[in-house]
Amino acid sequence: MPEQNSSSSGSPVVVDRLSHHFGRTIALSGVSLSVPKGGVFGLVGENGAGKTTLIKLMLGLLVPFRGEVSMFGMDPVVSPEKVLARLGYLSEDHDLPHWMRVSELIRYNRAFYPDWDDRYAEELRQRFGLDAHTKVKNLSRGQRALAGLLIALAHRPELLVLDEPSSGLDAIARRDILAAIVRTVADEGRTVFFSSHLLDEVERVADTVAMINKGRLVLCAPMDEIKSQHHTLTLQFPENVASPPKIEGALSVDGRGREWTIVCNGEMAAAREAVAKLGATILEESTPSLEDIFVARAGRRAMNG
Repeated sequence: MPEQNSSSSGSPVVVDRLSHHFGRTIALSGVSLSVPKGGVFGLVGENGAGKTTLIKLMLGLLVPFRGEVSMFGMDPVVSPEKVLARLGYLSEDHDLPHWMRVSELIRYNRAFYPDWDDRYAEELRQRFGLDAHTKVKNLSRGQRALAGLLIALAHRPELLVLDEPSSGLDAIARRDILAAIVRTVADEGRTVFFSSHLLDEVERVADTVAMINKGRLVLCAPMDEIKSQHHTLTLQFPENVASPPKIEGALSVDGRGREWTIVCNGEMAAAREAVAKLGATILEESTPSLEDIFVARAGRRAMNG
């Protein structure tokens, strides 16, 4: 892939028809997406959906079976040093040298990045409550995650890549530390790409969301667009309905008898018209959560094969 000027597209990450497999197991199938510059991009899906495989392909740790990955306009397999110098990465495993003390870990990583910010690194260490003299092997899982996050952040990378960053963090740390850091990076004009199976977490901080299910992209759009185009309707029929009502744009239908709940996609006016034609009444309208939308779309894809 020829190197391109990434600033012209405004997308530090571009994935085009990407497929990968491990033996007979399909990890990714025809995935295409573009990550907007200067925002928070959330990749959601169940464990084993293909999120980590996609990130490893972005980092040049795997070679695509089909398709292309462009990082800052470069092929990460061909130009790994140039790509990795411009990003910070926190793996799901928080794989850090266990024999090092926190202070040694910081000094060791500092040598790899000319733009390392010592003051910022110390600020993060104190904010995360990490004792400089404690060995990595004696840190809790949550503390190791925070140490890894410090290393990923301290050189102020253009792109921060986080793979299941909440793994090992308690609810308070996720809310008060991780979410704040993610928003701060984005507010400074840098880009955050993070994967998670915790959809409520993604919903709080992401500007754009990609949903992946069994290696396939289910949906990719700005968060506000996703929320505005999906609706949850609770319907009541004058008499019992034996089978799920059919409404154009419905992603999932659940209920029995006279009352049914539908998650649908599209304009509300069209949904109201379709409900009226069925002779039903809308008891309640609401905006579904990101988790509800994912379950509706992933379930529909599974039913459709």
